[in-house]
Amino acid sequence: MGSACEIQAWLPQEIPDDVLAEIAQEAHRLEAKYSRYREDSVISRINQAAGHEPVEVDGETAALLDFAAVGWEQSGGLFDITSGILRRAWDFKSGHLPSQQQIDTLLPLIGWDQVQWHAPSIFLPQPLMEIDFGGVVKEYAVDRVAGLCLSRGLRHGLVNLGGDVHAFGPQLDGSPWMIGVQRPRGEGCRAAIPLLRGALATSGDYERFMDVDGVRYCHILNPRTGWPCAEWQSVSVITPQCIVAGLASTVGMLKPRDEASEWLRALDFPHLLLGDNVTHSHRLQPSDA
Repeated sequence: MGSACEIQAWLPQEIPDDVLAEIAQEAHRLEAKYSRYREDSVISRINQAAGHEPVEVDGETAALLDFAAVGWEQSGGLFDITSGILRRAWDFKSGHLPSQQQIDTLLPLIGWDQVQWHAPSIFLPQPLMEIDFGGVVKEYAVDRVAGLCLSRGLRHGLVNLGGDVHAFGPQLDGSPWMIGVQRPRGEGCRAAIPLLRGALATSGDYERFMDVDGVRYCHILNPRTGWPCAEWQSVSVITPQCIVAGLASTVGMLKPRDEASEWLRALDFPHLLLGDNVTHSHRLQPSDA
Protein backbone atom coordinates (compact mmCIF):
# COMPACT_ATOMS: atom_id res chain seq x y z
CA MET A 1 0.00 0.00 0.00
CA GLY A 2 2.96 2.26 -0.54
CA SER A 3 3.78 2.56 3.15
CA ALA A 4 5.29 0.70 6.08
CA CYS A 5 2.84 -1.78 7.62
CA GLU A 6 3.04 -3.85 10.79
CA ILE A 7 1.07 -5.94 13.27
CA GLN A 8 2.15 -6.09 16.90
CA ALA A 9 0.47 -8.77 19.02
CA TRP A 10 0.94 -11.15 21.92
CA LEU A 11 0.30 -14.70 20.80
CA PRO A 12 -1.04 -17.22 23.34
CA GLN A 13 0.89 -20.49 23.28
CA GLU A 14 -1.95 -22.36 21.62
CA ILE A 15 -1.90 -20.04 18.58
CA PRO A 16 0.68 -20.90 15.88
CA ASP A 17 3.36 -18.33 15.10
CA ASP A 18 2.39 -18.15 11.42
CA VAL A 19 -1.09 -16.79 12.19
CA LEU A 20 0.11 -13.19 11.72
CA ALA A 21 1.43 -14.00 8.24
CA GLU A 22 -1.97 -15.48 7.42
CA ILE A 23 -3.69 -12.35 8.70
CA ALA A 24 -1.32 -10.08 6.78
CA GLN A 25 -2.45 -11.75 3.57
CA GLU A 26 -5.79 -10.01 4.01
CA ALA A 27 -4.11 -6.64 3.48
CA HIS A 28 -2.40 -8.00 0.35
CA ARG A 29 -5.74 -9.30 -0.94
CA LEU A 30 -7.38 -5.90 -0.58
CA GLU A 31 -4.50 -4.08 -2.22
CA ALA A 32 -4.65 -6.43 -5.21
CA LYS A 33 -8.43 -6.12 -5.44
CA TYR A 34 -8.68 -2.34 -5.26
CA SER A 35 -5.36 -0.84 -6.38
CA ARG A 36 -5.73 1.66 -9.21
CA TYR A 37 -2.21 0.64 -10.33
CA ARG A 38 -3.36 -2.86 -11.33
CA GLU A 39 -5.23 -3.33 -14.58
CA ASP A 40 -7.06 -6.35 -13.18
CA SER A 41 -8.39 -4.60 -10.07
CA VAL A 42 -12.04 -3.83 -9.44
CA ILE A 43 -11.29 -0.10 -9.53
CA SER A 44 -9.56 -0.34 -12.91
CA ARG A 45 -12.46 -2.36 -14.32
CA ILE A 46 -14.95 0.31 -13.22
CA ASN A 47 -12.83 3.17 -14.55
CA GLN A 48 -12.15 1.49 -17.88
CA ALA A 49 -15.90 1.25 -18.44
CA ALA A 50 -16.50 4.96 -17.77
CA GLY A 51 -18.82 6.47 -20.36
CA HIS A 52 -19.52 3.07 -21.90
CA GLU A 53 -21.38 0.63 -19.67
CA PRO A 54 -22.29 -0.17 -16.06
CA VAL A 55 -20.19 -2.61 -14.06
CA GLU A 56 -21.59 -5.06 -11.53
CA VAL A 57 -19.65 -5.44 -8.27
CA ASP A 58 -19.56 -7.92 -5.42
CA GLY A 59 -20.96 -7.38 -1.93
CA GLU A 60 -17.71 -6.17 -0.39
CA THR A 61 -17.23 -3.52 -3.07
CA ALA A 62 -20.88 -2.53 -2.81
CA ALA A 63 -20.46 -1.91 0.93
CA LEU A 64 -17.43 0.32 0.28
CA LEU A 65 -19.34 2.27 -2.37
CA ASP A 66 -22.24 2.72 0.04
CA PHE A 67 -19.77 4.04 2.61
CA ALA A 68 -18.35 6.47 0.05
CA ALA A 69 -21.87 7.68 -0.78
CA VAL A 70 -22.66 8.32 2.89
CA GLY A 71 -19.29 10.02 3.37
CA TRP A 72 -19.95 12.33 0.44
CA GLU A 73 -23.36 13.27 1.82
CA GLN A 74 -22.24 13.73 5.44
CA SER A 75 -19.22 15.84 4.43
CA GLY A 76 -21.15 18.15 2.14
CA GLY A 77 -19.23 16.79 -0.84
CA LEU A 78 -15.74 17.25 0.60
CA PHE A 79 -15.16 13.49 0.72
CA ASP A 80 -15.47 12.45 -2.91
CA ILE A 81 -13.91 9.31 -4.37
CA THR A 82 -14.19 10.77 -7.89
CA SER A 83 -11.65 13.51 -7.08
CA GLY A 84 -8.56 11.33 -7.55
CA ILE A 85 -8.46 12.42 -11.17
CA LEU A 86 -6.92 15.69 -9.96
CA ARG A 87 -3.59 13.86 -9.77
CA ARG A 88 -3.41 14.41 -13.54
CA ALA A 89 -2.83 18.09 -12.79
CA TRP A 90 -0.86 17.81 -9.55
CA ASP A 91 2.68 16.41 -9.59
CA PHE A 92 4.15 17.01 -6.15
CA LYS A 93 7.59 15.91 -7.28
CA SER A 94 7.77 18.58 -9.97
CA GLY A 95 7.93 21.68 -7.78
CA HIS A 96 5.58 23.43 -10.22
CA LEU A 97 1.95 24.39 -9.72
CA PRO A 98 -0.64 23.38 -12.30
CA SER A 99 -2.42 26.11 -14.21
CA GLN A 100 -5.98 27.01 -13.34
CA GLN A 101 -6.90 25.88 -16.85
CA GLN A 102 -5.55 22.38 -16.14
CA ILE A 103 -7.65 22.16 -12.99
CA ASP A 104 -10.75 23.63 -14.64
CA THR A 105 -10.54 20.94 -17.32
CA LEU A 106 -10.78 18.21 -14.64
CA LEU A 107 -13.41 19.70 -12.32
CA PRO A 108 -16.39 18.70 -14.53
CA LEU A 109 -15.27 15.06 -14.15
CA ILE A 110 -15.55 15.26 -10.36
CA GLY A 111 -18.75 14.70 -8.40
CA TRP A 112 -20.15 11.62 -6.71
CA ASP A 113 -23.61 12.99 -7.50
CA GLN A 114 -22.91 12.24 -11.16
CA VAL A 115 -22.22 8.56 -10.46
CA GLN A 116 -25.08 6.17 -11.14
CA TRP A 117 -24.83 3.75 -8.25
CA HIS A 118 -27.64 1.27 -7.78
CA ALA A 119 -26.21 -1.84 -6.14
CA PRO A 120 -24.82 -4.00 -7.54
CA SER A 121 -24.32 -1.81 -10.63
CA ILE A 122 -22.15 1.31 -10.92
CA PHE A 123 -21.82 3.54 -13.96
CA LEU A 124 -19.50 6.50 -14.46
CA PRO A 125 -21.37 8.53 -17.08
CA GLN A 126 -18.46 10.49 -18.55
CA PRO A 127 -15.47 9.04 -20.38
CA LEU A 128 -12.25 9.68 -18.38
CA MET A 129 -14.21 9.87 -15.13
CA GLU A 130 -12.68 7.78 -12.32
CA ILE A 131 -13.20 6.56 -8.80
CA ASP A 132 -10.31 6.00 -6.41
CA PHE A 133 -10.47 4.10 -3.12
CA GLY A 134 -7.21 5.63 -1.91
CA GLY A 135 -8.92 7.25 1.06
CA VAL A 136 -10.98 4.18 1.90
CA VAL A 137 -9.31 0.83 1.35
CA LYS A 138 -6.21 1.19 3.54
CA GLU A 139 -8.39 2.17 6.48
CA TYR A 140 -10.84 -0.62 5.68
CA ALA A 141 -7.90 -3.05 5.56
CA VAL A 142 -6.83 -1.90 9.03
CA ASP A 143 -10.28 -2.78 10.38
CA ARG A 144 -10.39 -6.10 8.52
CA VAL A 145 -6.98 -7.16 9.82
CA ALA A 146 -7.87 -6.15 13.39
CA GLY A 147 -11.09 -8.12 13.14
CA LEU A 148 -9.25 -11.19 11.88
CA CYS A 149 -6.81 -10.94 14.79
CA LEU A 150 -9.72 -11.07 17.21
CA SER A 151 -11.35 -13.94 15.34
CA ARG A 152 -8.10 -15.96 15.63
CA GLY A 153 -8.04 -15.53 19.39
CA LEU A 154 -5.65 -12.60 19.74
CA ARG A 155 -6.66 -10.11 22.43
CA HIS A 156 -3.69 -7.77 22.81
CA GLY A 157 -2.34 -6.01 19.76
CA LEU A 158 -2.14 -3.17 17.29
CA VAL A 159 -2.47 -2.98 13.51
CA ASN A 160 -0.57 -0.14 11.84
CA LEU A 161 -0.87 0.27 8.08
CA GLY A 162 0.98 3.39 7.05
CA GLY A 163 0.05 5.34 10.17
CA ASP A 164 -3.61 4.30 10.25
CA VAL A 165 -3.95 2.22 13.40
CA HIS A 166 -6.47 -0.02 15.15
CA ALA A 167 -5.90 -1.36 18.64
CA PHE A 168 -7.84 -4.59 19.10
CA GLY A 169 -6.84 -4.79 22.76
CA PRO A 170 -4.48 -3.09 25.24
CA GLN A 171 -0.90 -4.11 25.85
CA LEU A 172 -0.42 -7.29 27.86
CA ASP A 173 -0.20 -5.37 31.16
CA GLY A 174 -3.43 -3.52 30.41
CA SER A 175 -1.75 -0.24 29.53
CA PRO A 176 -2.74 1.69 26.39
CA TRP A 177 -0.74 1.91 23.21
CA MET A 178 0.87 5.32 22.86
CA ILE A 179 0.37 6.53 19.30
CA GLY A 180 2.72 9.28 18.17
CA VAL A 181 1.42 12.17 16.09
CA GLN A 182 4.15 13.46 13.81
CA ARG A 183 5.29 17.04 14.21
CA PRO A 184 3.95 18.75 11.05
CA ARG A 185 7.00 21.02 10.89
CA GLY A 186 10.33 19.58 11.96
CA GLU A 187 11.34 16.15 13.19
CA GLY A 188 9.87 13.72 15.69
CA CYS A 189 6.45 13.53 17.30
CA ARG A 190 4.36 16.49 18.39
CA ALA A 191 2.14 14.48 20.76
CA ALA A 192 1.40 10.96 21.99
CA ILE A 193 -2.20 9.75 22.18
CA PRO A 194 -3.16 6.78 24.40
CA LEU A 195 -5.30 4.13 22.71
CA LEU A 196 -6.71 1.07 24.47
CA ARG A 197 -9.15 -0.04 21.78
CA GLY A 198 -10.45 1.46 18.58
CA ALA A 199 -8.85 3.27 15.69
CA LEU A 200 -6.88 6.45 15.12
CA ALA A 201 -6.19 8.06 11.76
CA THR A 202 -4.16 11.18 11.03
CA SER A 203 -4.23 13.32 7.91
CA GLY A 204 -1.56 15.95 7.41
CA ASP A 205 0.21 18.20 4.95
CA TYR A 206 3.69 16.79 5.60
CA GLU A 207 3.83 13.45 3.75
CA ARG A 208 3.29 14.46 0.13
CA PHE A 209 3.70 18.13 -0.63
CA MET A 210 5.74 20.76 -2.39
CA ASP A 211 6.77 24.24 -1.32
CA VAL A 212 6.45 26.91 -3.99
CA ASP A 213 7.43 30.51 -3.21
CA GLY A 214 7.24 29.78 0.50
CA VAL A 215 3.75 28.26 0.37
CA ARG A 216 3.10 24.59 1.11
CA TYR A 217 0.80 22.66 -1.24
CA CYS A 218 -0.14 19.18 -0.01
CA HIS A 219 -1.79 16.15 -1.60
CA ILE A 220 -5.16 16.57 0.16
CA LEU A 221 -7.17 18.27 -2.57
CA ASN A 222 -10.53 19.99 -2.33
CA PRO A 223 -12.89 18.37 -4.86
CA ARG A 224 -14.78 21.64 -5.25
CA THR A 225 -11.81 23.83 -6.15
CA GLY A 226 -9.13 21.35 -7.21
CA TRP A 227 -6.61 23.04 -4.89
CA PRO A 228 -4.97 21.70 -1.73
CA CYS A 229 -6.31 22.27 1.76
CA ALA A 230 -4.59 25.05 3.67
CA GLU A 231 -6.44 25.26 6.99
CA TRP A 232 -4.67 22.71 9.22
CA GLN A 233 -1.29 21.02 9.27
CA SER A 234 -2.57 17.84 10.92
CA VAL A 235 -5.89 16.33 11.99
CA SER A 236 -6.07 13.18 14.15
CA VAL A 237 -9.37 11.45 14.91
CA ILE A 238 -10.34 8.46 17.07
CA THR A 239 -13.39 6.33 16.26
CA PRO A 240 -14.27 2.65 16.75
CA GLN A 241 -13.47 1.97 13.06
CA CYS A 242 -10.45 3.19 11.13
CA ILE A 243 -12.44 3.67 7.92
CA VAL A 244 -14.56 6.27 9.73
CA ALA A 245 -11.55 7.90 11.42
CA GLY A 246 -9.80 8.23 8.05
CA LEU A 247 -12.78 9.89 6.44
CA ALA A 248 -13.23 12.25 9.39
CA SER A 249 -9.56 13.29 9.50
CA THR A 250 -9.54 14.00 5.76
CA VAL A 251 -12.71 16.07 5.93
CA GLY A 252 -11.31 17.87 8.97
CA MET A 253 -8.30 18.93 6.90
CA LEU A 254 -10.59 20.29 4.17
CA LYS A 255 -13.08 22.09 6.40
CA PRO A 256 -12.59 25.82 7.06
CA ARG A 257 -10.64 26.39 10.26
CA ASP A 258 -13.65 27.71 12.16
CA GLU A 259 -15.78 24.70 11.12
CA ALA A 260 -13.51 21.67 11.43
CA SER A 261 -13.52 21.27 15.20
CA GLU A 262 -17.22 22.13 15.41
CA TRP A 263 -18.03 19.42 12.85
CA LEU A 264 -15.96 16.80 14.68
CA ARG A 265 -17.42 17.83 18.04
CA ALA A 266 -20.94 17.46 16.67
CA LEU A 267 -20.05 13.86 15.80
CA ASP A 268 -18.47 13.49 19.28
CA PHE A 269 -15.25 12.17 17.75
CA PRO A 270 -12.16 12.63 19.94
CA HIS A 271 -9.70 14.66 17.88
CA LEU A 272 -6.53 16.71 17.82
CA LEU A 273 -6.09 19.56 15.34
CA LEU A 274 -2.69 21.13 14.78
CA GLY A 275 -2.01 24.35 12.90
CA ASP A 276 0.26 27.38 12.92
CA ASN A 277 0.42 28.18 16.64
CA VAL A 278 -3.07 26.70 17.02
CA THR A 279 -4.08 23.47 18.75
CA HIS A 280 -7.61 22.19 19.31
CA SER A 281 -8.51 18.94 21.05
CA HIS A 282 -11.75 17.30 22.13
CA ARG A 283 -12.06 14.37 24.54
CA LEU A 284 -8.33 13.83 24.27
CA GLN A 285 -5.49 14.54 26.64
CA PRO A 286 -2.43 13.94 24.46
CA SER A 287 0.92 14.23 26.16
CA ASP A 288 3.79 16.16 24.64
CA ALA A 289 6.21 13.82 22.93
